[in-house]
Amino acid sequence: MAQRTTGPYRPQDQHEVSEMLRKLEDNKGKGNGKGGFSVKTHSFDVAGSDIKVNSWRMGEWDYKKPNLPTYSRGLFTAKKRGGQREIVIRGYDKFFNHGEVRETEWPNVERDTRGPYELSVKENGCIIFISGLEDGTLLVCSKHSTGGRSDTDVSHAQAGEKWVDRQLAAIGKTRHQLASKLREMNATAVAELCDDSFEEHVLEYTPETAGLYLHGINLNLPEFTTYPHHLVDEFAEEYGFRKTMYIMKDTIQEVKTFLDGIAETGAYAGRDTEGFVIRCQSKANTGELHDWFFKYKFDEPYLMYRQWRECTKSFIAGRQPKIKKHKKITEAYLDFARRKLHEDPKLAKAYQANHGIIKLRDEFLAYRGQKGSDIIRQEVEEGEVSHSDMTKNVVLVPVATIGCGKTTVALALRQLFGWGHVQNDNITVKKSKPLAFANACCKELNGHPAMIADRNNHQKRERDQLITDGTRIVPNAHIICLHYVHERSEYENIRAATRERVLTRGDNHQTIQAGSKDQKEIIEIMEGFMHRFQAVDSESPPDDGFDAVIDLDPCADSRENLETVVNHLYTEFPKLFANQEKPSEADMDAAIHAAMNNYSVDIKHEINGRNNNQQRNSTNGQQSNAKQKERKVDYFAVQVPPSRITTVLDAMIRDAPPETAQMYNTLKQQRRLQTDFHVTLVHRAMSGQQGKPAELWNELSDRHAKAAAPTPERPYPLPEPKLGMCRVRLERLVWDGRVMAFVVRLAPFEEGGEQFGTVNETAHITVGTADPSIKPVESNALLKRWLLEGSGESGIMEVAVRGYVCLEGTVRGVLQKH
Repeated sequence: MAQRTTGPYRPQDQHEVSEMLRKLEDNKGKGNGKGGFSVKTHSFDVAGSDIKVNSWRMGEWDYKKPNLPTYSRGLFTAKKRGGQREIVIRGYDKFFNHGEVRETEWPNVERDTRGPYELSVKENGCIIFISGLEDGTLLVCSKHSTGGRSDTDVSHAQAGEKWVDRQLAAIGKTRHQLASKLREMNATAVAELCDDSFEEHVLEYTPETAGLYLHGINLNLPEFTTYPHHLVDEFAEEYGFRKTMYIMKDTIQEVKTFLDGIAETGAYAGRDTEGFVIRCQSKANTGELHDWFFKYKFDEPYLMYRQWRECTKSFIAGRQPKIKKHKKITEAYLDFARRKLHEDPKLAKAYQANHGIIKLRDEFLAYRGQKGSDIIRQEVEEGEVSHSDMTKNVVLVPVATIGCGKTTVALALRQLFGWGHVQNDNITVKKSKPLAFANACCKELNGHPAMIADRNNHQKRERDQLITDGTRIVPNAHIICLHYVHERSEYENIRAATRERVLTRGDNHQTIQAGSKDQKEIIEIMEGFMHRFQAVDSESPPDDGFDAVIDLDPCADSRENLETVVNHLYTEFPKLFANQEKPSEADMDAAIHAAMNNYSVDIKHEINGRNNNQQRNSTNGQQSNAKQKERKVDYFAVQVPPSRITTVLDAMIRDAPPETAQMYNTLKQQRRLQTDFHVTLVHRAMSGQQGKPAELWNELSDRHAKAAAPTPERPYPLPEPKLGMCRVRLERLVWDGRVMAFVVRLAPFEEGGEQFGTVNETAHITVGTADPSIKPVESNALLKRWLLEGSGESGIMEVAVRGYVCLEGTVRGVLQKH
């Protein structure tokens, strides 16, 4: 991207645009959470034109899903005079913070991207899109709308339009000239509206620095193609935009060193900055180089500034300000702010309307004779603990309704990190149950750095009780919210997703026994929770007591939500993990598999549909505090990502003849595919055999014991620690009428690395069995017969895996279910 000397150009392909729109339209209002996505669309009139434009948007979490028709965040289309539809506004592909998703983790960035790298300073305003319509009209949009709005006097799009007119007038150019130029380029200009007289953010823009900062020019195509920064600057000069600051780096190592250095203070070139956008090319997900962005946001001093803002608003509203960190300096700031508010009563009203926030902050900094970066540096020197330094006393609090998957995610987190976990329904006291729940949660922190407080917490009073009691018992507790977002517009999708989960899991739930209750009664109970759900508002009590809020999608599967939680925690609270390596995709797949297959309910409560206060408990012969029998390692294996296996299988079978596809399609339709995929190295049943089986079992058992044992940095054991990594090459798919398996080859993860081996005659991954009575171990007999007799007349079939398909595998011991 950055190597071009002329701007990229490609006209719109009618078939590509039509196919993109067809897929978007097919998913309007949908959201099944299993690879599907939800699309919203709105139509807008354009002032001075008879052309209508349509805005298309997906949920924030949808952009993390594979195979979307486009990843554009900000997309508008229109009909041309001939009836064909075209893209008229094209924003950036949704891009993520470093470490937020798998593709932006530093090892993957180092592997998949190439330089040169453009690092542009992230301006702090609101995004504005500009393009030209077929009739010569200039189209100016905010992220998802254009023109006026009924809920505000001046919309973002209108404010952006005023700035366009102002800058064009200053250089003697017209709207028509700008529209025609962008139309000729088949492009959208992307700018940041920074104007404190319209809307204040965190960084200050004086009248002298306010305006539209041009930071991108994108081609109006379904796929992302964008201009290099030096050509963006040339366009900015020609049409009166302000230019954004950027620097160039040749290698990703230079990029990381530079950004880590700036992150210590959050300042660059003498001014505070929110972060950088890194523009380069990547082969992530596609295997081919394409334009790609990621961002590196700085936590400080912006979190401190936001805390000052919220504390000031709380004080003005007569509420007790909640100081989560930066305690000493925030108390000094509030003393200063109180005096200023007392001196000028009009200041409070303006402040509540988001005006004067930056002025008051800057007056305090001037009074102190410090910059925000100076304060952060001083706090570090004095040893004040920041967000990222948290190592213990972390409580994860779900906010959800029945069927969102909160317990599955909680169990998976426990599986990955050995954290504490308390389920509300295991608290059997009759009096003061909320306090008993809080006590049990805090008790878990005695032996674990973090724990999950597993109840719905769907009402503010529940959150208020847990935050109040929890911080009273453990004053330095850090409480993080796992917010399963319930937007009213998505209620039908949420109902569909949660009901499917609840009605298919039978009686394996503590309060909803779907296998024995009437469906109508179950749905009535679930509707009650949906009706009472109160969304998290982190800027007002009690939710302003959360140290962080992680938004999750109740329609997404638990594996996706688990990855969101893990990525957020590793990015924001890295020291919580005591140098434990971030779980791989295979690690998280295995944790979800364990959560869904190894969990059984000890205590059941019956909730009646019309009287939620009437409950009946049954303990299945166990006490709530009974210690579970210690689980031993069942087998050692190389685990591979299930999503990669199913993708390969689907590709192999898609165009295969019916006789080839029959077995796989049958396994799929009858749900007989394995829920996790692995190469067995050695099984407990083989541990007593002489020679290689016993030697391998003993060797891996010793490694497991050492890796699982507590350490000074991690004073708790890990249930299924990672023992190593290796490569797994898929070579052939072999099956008969009973079982299907991949023949694989194991190789070191990197050159000169460890070579793992299996005691089985043929290394393989069992894909599925035709019947529950057929055990996966039968793959060994199938492959032995295949080696002796081959395929064809033997009743065995095989297909070679095309190309070189090599997966990353994680070696670990898998525990017995119970």
